[in-house]
Amino acid sequence: MSDLPLKGIKIIDFTHVQAGPACTQMLAWFGADVIKLERPGAGDVTRTQLRDIPNADALYFTMLNSNKRSLTLNTKAPEGKAVLEKLIRESDVMVENFGPGALDRMGFTWERIQELNPGMILASVKGFSEGHHYEDLKVYENVAQCAGGAASTTGWWKGENSVPTISAAALGDSNTGMHLAIGILTAIIGRQKTGKGQKVACSMQDAVLNLCRVKMRDQQRLEKVGYLEEYPQYPHEMEAFADKVTPRGGNAGGGGQPGWILKCKGWETDPNAYIYFTVQGHAWEPICDALGKPEWKTDPAYTTAKARQPHIDEIFATIEDFIKDKTKFEAVDIFRKFDIPCAPVLSMKELLRDESLRKSGSIVEVPHKERGSYFTIGSPIKFSAFKPSITGSPLLGEHSEQVLAELGYGAEQIAAMKAKEVI
Repeated sequence: MSDLPLKGIKIIDFTHVQAGPACTQMLAWFGADVIKLERPGAGDVTRTQLRDIPNADALYFTMLNSNKRSLTLNTKAPEGKAVLEKLIRESDVMVENFGPGALDRMGFTWERIQELNPGMILASVKGFSEGHHYEDLKVYENVAQCAGGAASTTGWWKGENSVPTISAAALGDSNTGMHLAIGILTAIIGRQKTGKGQKVACSMQDAVLNLCRVKMRDQQRLEKVGYLEEYPQYPHEMEAFADKVTPRGGNAGGGGQPGWILKCKGWETDPNAYIYFTVQGHAWEPICDALGKPEWKTDPAYTTAKARQPHIDEIFATIEDFIKDKTKFEAVDIFRKFDIPCAPVLSMKELLRDESLRKSGSIVEVPHKERGSYFTIGSPIKFSAFKPSITGSPLLGEHSEQVLAELGYGAEQIAAMKAKEVI
């Protein structure tokens, strides 16, 4: 497919670090012309953070900015402001993740943007929603996970490790970017009907909270019933529910299907020699067959999910004993034949080398002018009509002259801006 679905959509990417760039990168994969605005001589801070190759863009940057064009622009200079005004007139979307009021101080209030382009969609990543009592707080990934409910419901509920725990998944950053991308596409479709642009915003707190929906479900159930029967604390540690606050559940399934992480062969030396095993209701008989425990099929202490819950630790211990001499891959190969929901705990090293992920385009190798080639995460969304082509991230200011020429600037004007460090 030569024309990607978002071809013809021009996006001003005024974002930095992760949440905003993750959003605009996905839109670039799907065909949008994403122009990343960066400070001359510096650029996005992630270009130099956590470098693995001296004087080359860090993976932090390259893996969030593929398929984009880079324009360096000093928006404090009058000439830089004029360039941005031209860009706004000719673009469809501006995405920003500055602190509250930063665009206004730059002279680009929403009213001014609308004057320049009534069809402009202004999309913003914020820490908290407008009007929230914490809207002035500076927010990063882990701050958002705490404010959105993820940390309070993740980790262990007893012992010295019983503290709120952060997920390694970017629930605050990339997740917010994905939510904002949905908002941008919705606003584009809305503009097709009305001809008018609008402001779109997604707060990091809200994006995390949206992924914690089932925990909000549990909180309301707990307040009504007084306990949560699918949590590992039930029925042996009922005091965990006494304060009517949704507790942390360790590695429990959380969806009404008990699950746990179980040791496999080699767990003593390999920190990822484990599988996740789910005791799904309709798979109970196949589980009994797989484990060689036919008596569990008819024993009333095991035949229903409610009856099994008091024995769930014993059930998991039996499964763990069954797989103690099997690698995580061998264990999964046995259970998959019985249609039991399970998976090996895969490390980043294993995922990076996973042939299936490379074949599907979920992990791709892309060239880079300075680094050589690097691996990055490809589109998690797959389409029947096209496969996104992932290209390398741009060098700082690589496309400045090209973008300015497209805006109508002549070679002499561009040279003059370069001399004055406007670009």
